[in-house]
Amino acid sequence: MNDLLRSFGRALSSVFHPRMLWLTFMPFAAAAIVWGVALWFSWQALIGTTRSWLENWPLTTTLYGLFDWLGFSSLHAAVAPFIVIAVAIPLIVVTVLLLIAMLSMPAVIRHLSARQFAGLEMRRGGTWYGSVVHSIWTTLVCLVVLVITLPLWLIPPFFALIPPLLWGWLTYRVMTYDALSLHASIEERRALVRRHRLPLLLIGVASGLLGSLPTLIWASSVWLIVLFPVMTAVTIWIYAFILVFTALWFGYYCLRALQRMRAEEHGSNGHHGPPGSLGARGTAPVSY
Repeated sequence: MNDLLRSFGRALSSVFHPRMLWLTFMPFAAAAIVWGVALWFSWQALIGTTRSWLENWPLTTTLYGLFDWLGFSSLHAAVAPFIVIAVAIPLIVVTVLLLIAMLSMPAVIRHLSARQFAGLEMRRGGTWYGSVVHSIWTTLVCLVVLVITLPLWLIPPFFALIPPLLWGWLTYRVMTYDALSLHASIEERRALVRRHRLPLLLIGVASGLLGSLPTLIWASSVWLIVLFPVMTAVTIWIYAFILVFTALWFGYYCLRALQRMRAEEHGSNGHHGPPGSLGARGTAPVSY
């Protein structure tokens, strides 16, 4: 738990570094252009399709009746846009996550390696192409589960539980590979993930909860739907910022855990030396 909180503090202090802020811009610009154009031209068609789907869904009558009973009949028109937004936002987030993993995460790890883990040997157990394949496959699995659980999103408390759990699992699976691909061997990465699965999942879920903040902004007022193009751009940048922070959090935690695991292995192999001396293969203790 101490390492979890310590890495959180380190990530929070690093995310405002000018280089880290710059890394939020590249995925933001790419995702904003792609999704801005897609939603601008397909918005009305998506709303119409969703309304047709709702009319054939038995639960819709009950939901509309509840709105009428509460005196919120005007919300009938807002249900379809809200569902479109609720579906679009996870897809936007996944896009930003993949862009962060491919464009920003390598730079984040190089930044940490130069500033905090300069003595940690690079064993290069992962590749950029391996990261892309791993990220796409994990994302497809997550999207399948998302589609299967979508009807539960309108039923409390699943609306609040499912997105952070899905996002936590996806983020932990994608970012642990990227955080360790440069420094860890394949065997080290697998062993570290098995040993630290719960803390890594907790980091992912925490980032999922942080990522729900833009969604809460959407849900706070129906009139924000009118500002959809502007709010979409703002939402994408907030997600990019949160994901760069998450990349730093995973990076600090994973590299520190790798450093500690190697130190334990060196100790079990009978290496003893004075404090601050180099361990096997030139790996030196790094203050954290």
